Amino acid sequence: MSAASDSERQLVQACLQGNPQSFAILYDRFQQPVRSTLFQLCGATQLDDLVQEVFLRAWKGLPKFRHNAKFSTWLYRIAWNVASDRRKQLARTRSREQSALRDVATFGQAATRERGIDRLHYRDVVQKGLAQLSLEHRSVLVLHDLEDVPQKEVADILGIPVGTVKSRLHHARTAMKRYLEQQGVEL
Repeated sequence: MSAASDSERQLVQACLQGNPQSFAILYDRFQQPVRSTLFQLCGATQLDDLVQEVFLRAWKGLPKFRHNAKFSTWLYRIAWNVASDRRKQLARTRSREQSALRDVATFGQAATRERGIDRLHYRDVVQKGLAQLSLEHRSVLVLHDLEDVPQKEVADILGIPVGTVKSRLHHARTAMKRYLEQQGVEL
């Protein structure tokens, strides 16, 4: 067990014993990696709210934390769940917006202004490339390649076998490479 894991374990234990400063330390330690992961999975829209939701769920769920797991792995799993919930919410919203746009068009009103609502705008090519990937492929790529989470932990976070992580990682990298080449990015 690493010193970081021991430190995490001690901080979690202190939180459970009523020391709120310990959770503040955990927040300071993991806020940026969680923010980065959520940005890669969901984009910039409502990023602060998503980060807050992850840590709120962690705080509320701390008594249920299994101490045989690393806190960081558990926290990334919460971030994954928040990102999944957000994507489902966006899909429902888009569906309603698209339905409303069809209704507006049916009545002959101009709907061109509204079409931009359901599009996510990414500022750079990598973000656009990530957006082309399925959530499953993007999650593996973001956690492993961008956040440097080991494959075993990615498997634990996503609740899938390590072999599936390796397969998804291969397919995600291939798709990203193809997308970047199509955009004229030299690799």
